[in-house]
Amino acid sequence: MEVIETERKTKTLMISTMLVLAILSGIAVVVYANSGMGYANGSTDNTNSIPNFMGDFGGRHHGDMGAFGWGRGIFINVSQEFKDNVINIVKSDSDVQSLLNDGYNITDVRPIINAMVGADGTVTLKATSAILILSKDTTGRATVWVSIEQAKVTRIEILTITVIEKP
Repeated sequence: MEVIETERKTKTLMISTMLVLAILSGIAVVVYANSGMGYANGSTDNTNSIPNFMGDFGGRHHGDMGAFGWGRGIFINVSQEFKDNVINIVKSDSDVQSLLNDGYNITDVRPIINAMVGADGTVTLKATSAILILSKDTTGRATVWVSIEQAKVTRIEILTITVIEKP
């Protein structure tokens, strides 16, 4: 009887220890992922990979269309030539032209940067596409995805807000 009781205590202690280790491991993974070091798919963290349609990408906008945060402590400066290239591609699209004629304005140009690791470990960064933001007063936003390599618009998402003011 005493041997069975000791085995139960040992098994209970082992299971409890494993459970605590599993919880601590889960916490460590979450902390690592939130530190911005666990992503290498063209953006350094998941806050910049999904645009917020209210105009701010991950809360890191710093004023003009030239620089934005890319992870923690890294800021990307976008050349005027890159922005002009994206804007020229966008302006040649008939759907975007309709939005511009309807009162939308270009408010932001963001490159989508891809990282390529070569066989020798060399890392190459290249902006193969971009996201352009159009705004219309306070009532509309449009997000335009542009393929730089194909020189064409690949997707447009339009968000409109209807405001009804009552006296």
